[in-house]
Amino acid sequence: MKRKITASLLEWKDKKNRKPLIVNGARQVGKSYILREFGQTYFENVVEVNFEIDKPVVDFIDNDIRPSHIIQFLEVATGQIITAGKTLIIFDEIQACHRALTSLKYFYEQMPDYHIVAAGSLLGVAINRDKYSFPVGKVNELNMYPMDFEEFLWALNKEQLADMIRAHFSDNTGMPPTLHNMAIDLYLKYFIVGGMPEAVEMFIETNSFLRVRQIQNDVLNEYIADMAKYSSKETNIKIRACYDSIPAQLAKNNTKFQYKVVQHGGTSAIFGVSIEWLVYAGIALKCQNLEHGYIPIKVYADLTNFKLYMSDTGLLTLRSNMPLQTILSPVEHENSFLGAMCENYVAQALASKNIPLFYWHSAGKAEIDFVLQLEDAVIPVEVKNGIRVRSKSLSVFAEKYKSPYAFRISKKNFGFENGIKSIPLYAVFCIQ
Repeated sequence: MKRKITASLLEWKDKKNRKPLIVNGARQVGKSYILREFGQTYFENVVEVNFEIDKPVVDFIDNDIRPSHIIQFLEVATGQIITAGKTLIIFDEIQACHRALTSLKYFYEQMPDYHIVAAGSLLGVAINRDKYSFPVGKVNELNMYPMDFEEFLWALNKEQLADMIRAHFSDNTGMPPTLHNMAIDLYLKYFIVGGMPEAVEMFIETNSFLRVRQIQNDVLNEYIADMAKYSSKETNIKIRACYDSIPAQLAKNNTKFQYKVVQHGGTSAIFGVSIEWLVYAGIALKCQNLEHGYIPIKVYADLTNFKLYMSDTGLLTLRSNMPLQTILSPVEHENSFLGAMCENYVAQALASKNIPLFYWHSAGKAEIDFVLQLEDAVIPVEVKNGIRVRSKSLSVFAEKYKSPYAFRISKKNFGFENGIKSIPLYAVFCIQ
């Protein structure tokens, strides 16, 4: 399936000052698949090592990280000739071999003509361990996320619809009603299926949400297994408790993460490390509170207050046990949790574009779901599940911080009125 990261991989391939590349991302987002496909399409051959299962290679690199020796050993181990500029070398699950991570530094310094790309599902967790030495300044990095809604449309052979959505986003004109309704219907299906490539593929093959749920359950089980494998027994219990609490956290009127929801008497001292584990593993998204909406917004982040979202809307739908008929119903439901789920969807869409996640509130008077810094402007974003969109929060923020315009994301069609740009839920991928 077509993925946006391919364009970034091509840019890396052709760089003159190219460094070994690390592709970060949660398990099952498609890293291994896309790297193999990239190698098969743009190189003469591909040599792949999976450090979780290729023990002889791990044993060799644990004792010798000289690049020339690694190349020689890999040729013998795989039976393939490795040629600089013509072979893509993939180091998969690199978090399972910290010496392989260290070797990237020496590949950059001693053999920069070779194309080396590393992928790791738990790399963010691993490099925070004492024994890991990250090759700072010696590697390029890319982040990979679950498929966004535009990639979902591509997978469904709806590229023309995706292009039309982008065109209407640019000129602020409404989509034709028939196409708008079609896009909303596809968005609702994505809401359930999510962006895990295997789940999307299963949906395309079977058109069955129940079969999709089987795939999603498998992904969740892998996440749980990783929690046990890459943490101590005590920390594992806390990580699982924090992850399991996310739907309940989002159901609160005040969706700020509350440690007491995880456990009575819970504090950041008890659960802070577990939260960071989930974020580093790429299976949770952290949205930081802003004290002010001034540029640059990052420096006004309140590090003690945050929201936590799941990295995939399909997994949230599964874990929350929201009835699928409620999501798919054409009738607008007065269900506050659907609104929270929409927020999660928008958080996932923004994160996939590497847009930092922030929100803002003002002493209980107003709350902005997301705040974006787009070039030299600070833009407030409000998310609504349906078409009822009245709210004073956008105008309060825009007036206070002189925002040139605001985004309101809902099921309404495109439009621009009173300084508010209306964006349908299916068009969040256009924001950049």
